[in-house]
Amino acid sequence: MRTPEEIRKQILELTREYSKAMHGNNLPGNDAEHAEFIPGETVVPYAGRVFNSDEVEAAVRSTLDFWLTLGPEGDAFEKELGAFLKVKRSLLVNSGSSANLVAISALTSEKLGDRQLRPGDEVITVAAGFPTTVAPIIQNRLVPVFIDNDPVTLNGRMDQLEEAYVEGKTKAVMMAHTLGNPFDLSVVTDFCKRHNLWLIEDNCDALGCQYDGRFTGTFGDLSTQSFYPPHHLTMGEGGAVNVVKDMRLKVLVESFRDWGRDCWCASGKDNTCNKRFGWQLGELPEGYDHKYIYSHLGYNLKPLDTQAAIGREQLKKLPHFIQARIDNWNLLRQGLAEFDDCFEFHLPTHASGWSSEGFNWDGTGHKTVCSWFGFMMLIKSSAPFDRREFVRMLDGAKIGNRMLFGGNLLRQPAFVTLKRQNPGAFRVATTMEGADRIMKESVFVGTYPGLSGDMIQYMVECIRNFVLKSRR
Repeated sequence: MRTPEEIRKQILELTREYSKAMHGNNLPGNDAEHAEFIPGETVVPYAGRVFNSDEVEAAVRSTLDFWLTLGPEGDAFEKELGAFLKVKRSLLVNSGSSANLVAISALTSEKLGDRQLRPGDEVITVAAGFPTTVAPIIQNRLVPVFIDNDPVTLNGRMDQLEEAYVEGKTKAVMMAHTLGNPFDLSVVTDFCKRHNLWLIEDNCDALGCQYDGRFTGTFGDLSTQSFYPPHHLTMGEGGAVNVVKDMRLKVLVESFRDWGRDCWCASGKDNTCNKRFGWQLGELPEGYDHKYIYSHLGYNLKPLDTQAAIGREQLKKLPHFIQARIDNWNLLRQGLAEFDDCFEFHLPTHASGWSSEGFNWDGTGHKTVCSWFGFMMLIKSSAPFDRREFVRMLDGAKIGNRMLFGGNLLRQPAFVTLKRQNPGAFRVATTMEGADRIMKESVFVGTYPGLSGDMIQYMVECIRNFVLKSRR
């Protein structure tokens, strides 16, 4: 009879063998064992999972342990992500959207006293982007106030912050580092400090980006991550809320994530406060079990421990993933340099231009490093083709592409209906020329680490041939 440990060892060895045989398409693009790319036949995704047998083994190993709910792997991942970012604490949730929901919900706790976000308070945000940056504001009965986007950086127009601000009403700023490009953190942090506002950074598309040498997601009070497959690392589903400095917020984030409970004991642990039956809160009888006292109307938004095991292996590879995104963006930009008359290319915040030698920077003294989520192009009105023709070519060539998520969210059916049914549900502070332009003209292709050099060259050749043919 073989021992359980011997059986476990064989299962994990076979798991690695199976992964190597089955998942060649998911290896990093520069891996010698990456599946062969056949131009015109192999799909070039805009994003996707990048992993090897390490992640598959970790998932199976964790499943064999059968802890299932968030446990030792989750605890380890939270510590490792927090250490990578250099924040006080990272707390896992089941998606980036849930991370945004938990982050804004935590700031509605009455335990924050005068700084509690209350129904009707205003939160400044940006018009063009992903809807779940904005939805949690409305879901918490707060009022999003929209400013416009700069179509070149894709981020909010920081010169409009003061125009959006209303003394006594504006209480927070919540916006995303769009497509892996940090927004102007020098301006936003100064604005929030002067007006005593909360800042939530939606860092879901930007893990590993830097602003003046410091990671994004470390400037606000809270920040959020997504670990959905297209993102910088993946657990399949998953996300995190980062508590940057103030550990008071950790307890609130955990409470809203974990049913709204008051207790801070981890799953499977009891009485870490040594007074489990010594509390008297609300109108409950004295000594009511602290594990079943609820100070908030919360959710259950935890991921599985198996997902965290996968995430721990991904986190080890994150520096390489970040560099691959930078390298792939640069290859695309260099390959398409001759087409500035047709495309307006994405620029990092604080960059004033691009040349074959790199970026030129503005006079502010600030610099950004972008771990690009994608390679964005705006189709100029002077181009001999429009966006629809361009994306049809990309689709026909099996090149994955996307628009900037929801475009101008104010044009989306959900927001049009909301405005009609409840005119006070949100406020538009400025005109939206930039967001509308992004909605009408933008398209991006992939930069993710699973792209091989042959795939990048194929994208460049397809776009080049299309533009030259359109010019005839």
